[in-house]
Amino acid sequence: MKNTLKTFILLAGLTALLMAIGSALGGRNGLMISLVFAGIMNFVGYWFSDKIALSMSGAKPVSESEAPDLYRMVRELCRRAELPLPRLYVIPSPTPNAFATGRNPQHSAVAVTSGIVNILNRDELEGVIAHELAHIKNRDILISSVAAMIAGAISQLAHMAQWAMMFGGMRRDRDDEDSGGGGLLGGLAMMIVGPVAAVLIQMAISRSREYQADATGAAICGRPLSLANALQKLESGNHRFPMEVNPAQAQMYIVNPLTAGGIATLFSTHPPMAERVKRLQDLAYRRN
Repeated sequence: MKNTLKTFILLAGLTALLMAIGSALGGRNGLMISLVFAGIMNFVGYWFSDKIALSMSGAKPVSESEAPDLYRMVRELCRRAELPLPRLYVIPSPTPNAFATGRNPQHSAVAVTSGIVNILNRDELEGVIAHELAHIKNRDILISSVAAMIAGAISQLAHMAQWAMMFGGMRRDRDDEDSGGGGLLGGLAMMIVGPVAAVLIQMAISRSREYQADATGAAICGRPLSLANALQKLESGNHRFPMEVNPAQAQMYIVNPLTAGGIATLFSTHPPMAERVKRLQDLAYRRN
């Protein structure tokens, strides 16, 4: 409940930021443009996010005859989670990782890398699959897609404003000035600060949903420590076998495929691994 409320507040803040930037850069016209941007990008994100994600990752569909054990495992976990069976995909990569996508449980997919089975035992793999099913059950893919699209709209508006400044487009007519826009200085501030703030909010939303998926996934598989062990192995595996991933896709994976430290952790799409493991361990102790 706490993570859900936090996500709602962050999404509202991201939407308000989009509208404020649109207004600062173009008055009433800018506000309308920002709303149109948000509508178009949310439409695309809702209907096509799964196809885009699977295509960009290089995931290939796998049939039940090709992976009977995987299908048995996923089918049993879906039964416990009261979810329909998602489409299953395999990403040809030695890096151990996984993600879920799809606009709702009826149109969902789970993709695992070929390298994940080389380092996880059955219980740990169940924990990973349960985590991905939790994302589907909690509608996290839709939330993340909306957040990503709004953040993308903010970045596009800032980019457009840069070109507008180069050609004198920051001048406003009298109507726009009367509408309460922030003027040149306000536009400059929004153009610089807005995209950074949008990314930070988007990352906060992603981290909040990861904590929730860990808790829900642990409940689905019934073994929080199996998921905790899997997360530690996956993080180690991603350091040993770095994965080439578009940064925009990083938030989808169960562990961050992009490794960075220092100030870059502010922009991390995932919570600190030590904290995720600690929460799962605490959950296991409370269950015993």
